[in-house]
Amino acid sequence: MTTTSTPTTTAPSSGAQSYETLEELVTKRRVIVTVGAGGVGKTTTAAALSVAAAQRGRRVLCLTIDPAKRLAESLGIERMSAEAHDVDPSRFAAAGVPLTGSLTAMMLDTKRTFDELVAKYSSSKAKADSLLNNKLYQYMSTSLAGTQEYMAMEKLVAVKDDPRYDLILLDTPPTANALDFLDAPERMIDALDSAAMKWFIEAFQSTGKLSLNLIARSASVVLKTVGRITGGGFLEAMAGLITELNDLFGGFKQRAAMVQKTLRGPDIAFVLVASPAPTSLKEALYFSERLEEHAMPRGAFVVNRFRLPPAFADDAVSSMAAKAAIDARGLKLDDDAGERIAHAHADQVKLATLDAFFVRSVSEHARARMPVVRVPELASDVHDIRLLAKVAELLMSGGV
Repeated sequence: MTTTSTPTTTAPSSGAQSYETLEELVTKRRVIVTVGAGGVGKTTTAAALSVAAAQRGRRVLCLTIDPAKRLAESLGIERMSAEAHDVDPSRFAAAGVPLTGSLTAMMLDTKRTFDELVAKYSSSKAKADSLLNNKLYQYMSTSLAGTQEYMAMEKLVAVKDDPRYDLILLDTPPTANALDFLDAPERMIDALDSAAMKWFIEAFQSTGKLSLNLIARSASVVLKTVGRITGGGFLEAMAGLITELNDLFGGFKQRAAMVQKTLRGPDIAFVLVASPAPTSLKEALYFSERLEEHAMPRGAFVVNRFRLPPAFADDAVSSMAAKAAIDARGLKLDDDAGERIAHAHADQVKLATLDAFFVRSVSEHARARMPVVRVPELASDVHDIRLLAKVAELLMSGGV
């Protein structure tokens, strides 16, 4: 419980507000992308924003990455998949949450998205089938670094113009570094256009057979050794993978450029999600700077699990005062309860003060350019529509 709260969507006195609030973003934009390091509440934020938009009459697609099981169940979805799942409006009605729009949820299937690109950009069905059946491709399409991040962007582009939806909300992959998402298209193209890739193409030629006369003797020795360790089938699979990916290169390069262009569109907004931890805030700030460098539209900062000062935060609570309050209420607690309550109160005041201090750096960075919305630490995990709607209300009102 707190004595006061200060909305953070009010612009600093040094200048007039020049940004859209989160509520304006969810009612006006076509795409909102939530980004941030793993474990900061991106999925919950994306789901809450989806609920907020659906409450305001929009037809929403929430495209999420590996959502928490309880969150999926709260929406009435037993198992999230790459198929679109319409959330039953009766679940909102049962939770006392008014809904005038609609909410559809979908989970990114990295391999399926990659497979669809292969089918689209291969020069023939035979070449597509050859690559899709390649064992190394089957591993790479789900496990190669950066693949999930890039395919999240691909899926966003694929559904962006779907007339069934007014708003697409993308929950980005849970990476240790949020910049992995932003750099994914360049890294994918760099991998396909690398010197090593070209070297393999020359070495394997169009036949898919290893041509040792085209490569240095030292490299030949290495490949022969690899062949002995892994078996000839590995090199044959590698040959097929390399040559078929080369066939796709032009399409992938063109597609990556389209993805980057889409992310710079005026109908898109990035919502940067962080916790009050200094490392999380530092990464969010760096990501914001990168977005600005790339001319990508930043929409808002959301700081989750923000700790609020307790009641009477301005006054130190002594163990004697706590003991007196316990006795006045007729409570039967341990003899040292008053001392422990006083210590807990002091600790909460310190933690809230630290959170406010650390988040100030984000507010100074945002200035009058975008809102900083602080979502308080809740008593429990968000696991049902009622709590999602509560978070949605906090986000729409500007936080605490």
